[in-house]
Amino acid sequence: MNELWRRDAVDLARAIRTKEVSCREVAVACLDRIQSTNPSINAIVDCRPEEVLKDAESADQAVRRGDDIGPLHGVPVTTKVNVDQRGYATTNGVPALQKTIAADDSPVVRNLRNAGAILLGRTNTPALSFRWFTDNDLHGETLNPVNPDITPGGSSGGAAAAVATGLGAIGHGNDYGGSIRYPAYACGVAGLRPSFGRVPAFNGTAGQERPITAQLMSVQGPLARTVRDLELALSVMAQGDPRDPWWAGAELRETREGRPVRVAMSIDPFGQGVDPLVENAVKEAAKRLMNAGYEVEEVRLPRIAEAADLWRLLAMNDARRSMMKFGLDHAGPAFKNSFLGMLEHTPEVDIESYLDALERRTTILREWTLFMESYPVALLPVSMERPFARGLDQEGADAMGRIMRAQEPLFAFAVLGLPCLSVPTSTRDRIPLGVQLVAGRFREDLCLEAARVIESQR
Repeated sequence: MNELWRRDAVDLARAIRTKEVSCREVAVACLDRIQSTNPSINAIVDCRPEEVLKDAESADQAVRRGDDIGPLHGVPVTTKVNVDQRGYATTNGVPALQKTIAADDSPVVRNLRNAGAILLGRTNTPALSFRWFTDNDLHGETLNPVNPDITPGGSSGGAAAAVATGLGAIGHGNDYGGSIRYPAYACGVAGLRPSFGRVPAFNGTAGQERPITAQLMSVQGPLARTVRDLELALSVMAQGDPRDPWWAGAELRETREGRPVRVAMSIDPFGQGVDPLVENAVKEAAKRLMNAGYEVEEVRLPRIAEAADLWRLLAMNDARRSMMKFGLDHAGPAFKNSFLGMLEHTPEVDIESYLDALERRTTILREWTLFMESYPVALLPVSMERPFARGLDQEGADAMGRIMRAQEPLFAFAVLGLPCLSVPTSTRDRIPLGVQLVAGRFREDLCLEAARVIESQR
């Protein structure tokens, strides 16, 4: 049996470059895996095998000719249905958008293609990518491959489930309020939310600019089974594109801090209680970092609760203005229940309060920048709870209040635009567990290095 789907992207890229395996062999392995596994989890919702095999054959011809090949040449990756891919519908999980066919690739998809990746299929997302549960009226529900009784996360739940089961070595995702980090956590894989401005973004099918909070907080990034694959994927995704004026072009750094690196640990950063399994995961990650020479100190994180509140105020009021009418008209009852439940826990603000919140965002980010001069890495939960039961956000306003409190570690760093990484620590009774690592702006290298340490002792 061809089990090349088990190998990670770094290994596959090397094997293809050295002609140990062919691009077609890898593609066939992944297509066979999709055929056998995807029907039971519904992670990939648009796969065109003939196109995949044609692209793999072209990639093999390039190897045979001795062409210069990219760092992901022949490596199978998936893309999320909320970004433009030439010739595919950017459905965002909404029936009304299923005929929205992209004429060109979005920057992140173009970068993957230019690096030689084989675009294997499109992964599922909740309607309008606005839940931590992946289900919609167009493509159906994605199940968590580790445990179908819990959510696979959202909105990149299809990407996380696909990566976890070997349906591609790397999954593309995006993160506005945890949509890379939370699915990675729920499915037991690794996910990187890059710094704001690191990876270019643009969807020509949108027809108008994104709302301001999406411009400032939503980022594109990778999910993978190994941390080294996140690093490789980031180097590819971060290539510039003139369609995104927010792209910063900052150098991708390699960590040269030496040891010890000081780590600010916070087990219960909001002082509202933490699930014992989550607490144990943070303590276990701290122990692994200390084993490798890191100095881990339990400290109070600066204004983190205020940062989380800012995300709720800014992002949700922006969504109320820009998304609510279309969503309530077209995105289905699950979106309606979840979205209105979130709004019940969101203060409605006037323009003065909104502008004041934007100003306070800068103040808090400055304090974090200064804090990280002393503590280059922060270690804390991804969520204050273990992964939620399937469909919890459909159980009323009280359930949504509980969800939003638990997700505050995700909100705080989305609003600040800092790089964050979700890395698994263990699985207990079919419950994936993991932690979140945070570093200063454009210091993804610090997150990646710490994550590799945690991963190596798993």
